[in-house]
Amino acid sequence: MAMSQPLLQVRPAATTVIFRDNGGGSPELLLMERSGTMAFAAGALVFPGGGIEAQDLEHATDLTTDLPIDEAAARIAAIRETLEESGLAIGFQDQPDRFTVASLRAALNDGAVFAGLLSDARLTLDIGELVPFARWKPPASEKVTRVFDTRFYLAKVAAGSHEPSADATENVRLFWASAQDVLDRSARGEAKVIFPTLRNLERLAQFRSFDEAVADAGKFVITTISPWIEEREGRPSLCIPENLGYPVTFESLETSMRS
Repeated sequence: MAMSQPLLQVRPAATTVIFRDNGGGSPELLLMERSGTMAFAAGALVFPGGGIEAQDLEHATDLTTDLPIDEAAARIAAIRETLEESGLAIGFQDQPDRFTVASLRAALNDGAVFAGLLSDARLTLDIGELVPFARWKPPASEKVTRVFDTRFYLAKVAAGSHEPSADATENVRLFWASAQDVLDRSARGEAKVIFPTLRNLERLAQFRSFDEAVADAGKFVITTISPWIEEREGRPSLCIPENLGYPVTFESLETSMRS
């Protein structure tokens, strides 16, 4: 009797591209290096983010917003995961002090519910600060049993924010760098960058400011990007659509890193 294939699990996720000014030069973005022991993107450079949890959906139902529940929950997850992973508080109506941020982060890492922590600290989120930028979902295949349906958001670090720090669990270090700097590191073989992150960095490298990135994001309807394989320039390549703002839309399978 033939073995049954494991069921494909599609997990909703959210990630945040966090900008900070760089004294007139290209804006810097917050990058994290994933632990080499992780099942997904081990050792790769990524933006802060993670899975959307049931608590995020419950939290979203209590917010006063015109956004659909799944969209509001994704933004809450992006804020929560950023706080957990980096200690940065983005998307708050009033910027909490560093002691409050540290307390919230420690409690989250101990499994506390985000909405309850905010209520106790008398803090309110402003999920409108997060700007939708992209959405990526890898296609299903026989070799993949779990894929992430990931929404990408833009955010700007709040004035007075303290320096972020890695959680030393899923991520082993974090740093600020321009999109072009990370692309250059990848080209030199000094950094591992998976296909979606690489394509988004190429798009982000076009912008000289957070406002430019926001303006560009507003030109496109957020469409779920599911890369496909076809021959380009005589080689099997991983491809994405041409009309969504990405300057590079395919890469040879020989060089692309997908997980």
